[in-house]
Amino acid sequence: MAAIDLNCDLGEGAGNDEALMPLITSANIACAGHAGDEGTMRTTVRLALRHGVAVGAHPGFADREQFGRRELRLTPGEIVALVREQVESLRTVAKSEGARVTHVKPHGALYNLAARDASVAAAIAEAVADIDDRLWLYGLAGGELLIAGRARGLRVVAEVFADRTYQADGSLTPRNRPDALVTRTDVSIHQVLRMVRESRVRATDGTDVAIVADTVCLHGDGEHAVEFACALRDALLGKGIDVRSACVG
Repeated sequence: MAAIDLNCDLGEGAGNDEALMPLITSANIACAGHAGDEGTMRTTVRLALRHGVAVGAHPGFADREQFGRRELRLTPGEIVALVREQVESLRTVAKSEGARVTHVKPHGALYNLAARDASVAAAIAEAVADIDDRLWLYGLAGGELLIAGRARGLRVVAEVFADRTYQADGSLTPRNRPDALVTRTDVSIHQVLRMVRESRVRATDGTDVAIVADTVCLHGDGEHAVEFACALRDALLGKGIDVRSACVG
């Protein structure tokens, strides 16, 4: 049976975590950088444990004012330190709750930089490998982070998005553009099913782009997050596609 991971960025204060957690298979938990603190990490880890969801770290730029969505020009060494500190913070909380962090997925501007900047990608991969080379590394399908992760011997997971549109080069449409977000449930379902079943996505210019989908992301702070998650899970299962975490094996 074909299978896909359904992941979501949680612990960010959006208020949807309890409704979303039963619908997903992997949770990316804010590690007190762009959002969250020890209390929210603990609450989210407990929620993930209750629903059998894989626990992942979601490190981002420590820029709460812009929710980690502003690019900060840090040195590779600073990025290594930032990722290491945030991932270790979540690992400490998870261990105290009897959970294990299985994966790492960068957040926001750090994620987008890592998708296109090989030096940023290498710094993140270095930090993750140094912490625990058994961790899975999530990154944009076709992006530099997956290349860097493989080079460090990490297991990588190619991520696609249910609620974002794509450019002809396979990158995500910048959030400052009016067509950046997918806001209709039917459009989201069509996009996801095509990416999962056909390994193709329609870019905003109308061209088809080849894409690899190991995991599908929903943003937990999205206006339609719960609605999308319910509909996507039902649509995938309805097409005979199992929904399970990529962090197995």
